[in-house]
Amino acid sequence: MRKILFVFIAISFLAIQCKKKGYTAENGGKPSPPVTVPGVDPPASVADCKKCIILAEQLQTRVAIADVASKAIIWEWSPGIPDIKADALKWFSNISDAKLVYNGKYILATASGGGVALVRIADKKTVFYAFAGGNVHSAELLPDGNIVSASSTGNYLTLFKVDTLSFPDHVYAKTIPIDFGHNVVWDHKNQVLWSAAMNQLKSFKYNFNCDFPDLDLLESISIPGTEAHDLFPVHGENALWLTNTTNVYKFDVGTKKFTQAEVIQADIKSVSSGPEGYPIILLKPKVSWWADEVIDAKGNTIFLQNGLKIYKARWLLQNVFSYPVNDVIKQCK
Repeated sequence: MRKILFVFIAISFLAIQCKKKGYTAENGGKPSPPVTVPGVDPPASVADCKKCIILAEQLQTRVAIADVASKAIIWEWSPGIPDIKADALKWFSNISDAKLVYNGKYILATASGGGVALVRIADKKTVFYAFAGGNVHSAELLPDGNIVSASSTGNYLTLFKVDTLSFPDHVYAKTIPIDFGHNVVWDHKNQVLWSAAMNQLKSFKYNFNCDFPDLDLLESISIPGTEAHDLFPVHGENALWLTNTTNVYKFDVGTKKFTQAEVIQADIKSVSSGPEGYPIILLKPKVSWWADEVIDAKGNTIFLQNGLKIYKARWLLQNVFSYPVNDVIKQCK
């Protein structure tokens, strides 16, 4: 009887120790990664966040802002009534990109369902939205407040006249053909729009006609490889990150030369950088086109929340490559 009691106590002790260390039958004996950091309180607001990441998160159809220190999501926007009409909610399936705009007070979001939305962070108000269709992958603000989006399967860019009093049913839109459209970036210094097509990086001149926006092709530059995906400014440099199926590149806007970036290479959906203390962050899919983790250039975890379907991740930093300092919301009059 004593032997049986001793064995029972020993087994119970070992089970408790394993549980403390995070070993379970469900995860195959591997420690379960933490979701939150004990003792680290999340910031009270987005404005208070010292180091946050914007996520295009598809599990819950939302744009989310995650605090790196506490590992907590501190803000989110999901398309919903009454801001978005019931029959337009389907436009926002599979959030595909989210960019911080207008002096850090708004987010420009897109979705594969075809929708483009401008959202005010303070109250989560959708101040403008429209339909581009064709599997929208990204969008950009133009200097007069109009918006341009890129549609991948549609193979076009769409220019929208932004009028916050007349949408989404009466929005002027103009399409521009582009092969495999996945991205758009405004270059404030050079006053051109960049968009990487299937195997060419293209620059466009904007007509600055607020009522009837249009683009003219200026230049096409061959890209190493094919199927260009993400295009985003390199923080603090006159350069752009460019990803495709096999590599990540830096494009020097001045010399118009590509150099391979010193990061993990293949199948990167998004890349973002910041000032000193901000590692380069990447979104590399684990399943299909998404991951529950944001990694750095060497593959180390920067943010992880089990089960999420993150498609793109960007540092919550103002983008002076594309927009003037203290930029304020604009629209056509």
